[in-house]
Amino acid sequence: MLNNDSKYKLIVKYVQGGIMSGRLQKGDWIPSINEFRHMFNLSRDTVFAGITELKSRGIIESKQGKGYFVDSTNFQSEYNIFLLFNELNEFKEELFNAFIESIDNRNSVNLQFHNYNRDVFDQLLTEAKGKYTTYIVMTGKFLGTEDLLNSLGGRVYLLDHYDKELYGKYSAVAQDFEQDTYDGLKSGIEHLKQYKRFIMVQNEAKEPYERFYGLKRFCQEFDFECRYLNSIENRRIHEGDVFILVNDRDLVTIIKQAAKQDLTPGKDFGIISYNETPLKEVLCGGITTLSTDFRQMGKTMASLLGMPGIEAIRNPWRLNIRSSI
Repeated sequence: MLNNDSKYKLIVKYVQGGIMSGRLQKGDWIPSINEFRHMFNLSRDTVFAGITELKSRGIIESKQGKGYFVDSTNFQSEYNIFLLFNELNEFKEELFNAFIESIDNRNSVNLQFHNYNRDVFDQLLTEAKGKYTTYIVMTGKFLGTEDLLNSLGGRVYLLDHYDKELYGKYSAVAQDFEQDTYDGLKSGIEHLKQYKRFIMVQNEAKEPYERFYGLKRFCQEFDFECRYLNSIENRRIHEGDVFILVNDRDLVTIIKQAAKQDLTPGKDFGIISYNETPLKEVLCGGITTLSTDFRQMGKTMASLLGMPGIEAIRNPWRLNIRSSI
């Protein structure tokens, strides 16, 4: 005998069986909630639970006032995943590819981008409500997202950076920008002792300010000066400075300025750039980077799918020492 928690599976199996046998084709209508109630002697809530699972897996869809119809005959996937990224760049592409490689290829994934636009973020999640089993979301610095996340109707996971108000409420794989910056710099202290001052340059509102908190802790502990700048345009480089750069455009600017002043990175001043790329391994003999492992982030998120309870995992970081310091 089925227990109360599994009775809704009768609805799921009925529709899946109809698709397997050919009785139900894409576009065909399925029985109404009341018809299912009488067919299986179930409560309305139990029938609706079955309908909800079928919708979240992308198997059925609804039309207002008409009922439910078969929208996809691919029901083999265990997870129908809505993946919402903040943007597409080289790092996020690496993360995405690692995630896709690590999940069963029968699972379906719908990748969308909000590009740090709160209206787009809200609209995309609102439109996705109830249509997926799994929601993996980069909320970034957006505040007040919990009610929307709770309304989605599937399992919610957080990815990369998210606000502290959400800590412990959803499973997550994320960076800890303050602690990671502090730990990364501390691991390279022997290479950094020759310098006098650290200057962090971060000029976009989307970027986490916690990076500077980590730098301040490091500088206070090891008696360095530190500054925070929004721009380095037309700024002269002083010997003994280390520039910590978030944007690669600023990296190009500082390299050009060093050439004008006939200064050498790693000798006269230092450069540390956030986020590892192949180009930074060879640029100017090698640019030192502070970077999380984006491939590992994708793999770890894939491993969390289906795990019970709430698991928040800090993604590994490292300071990659090269000739620029």
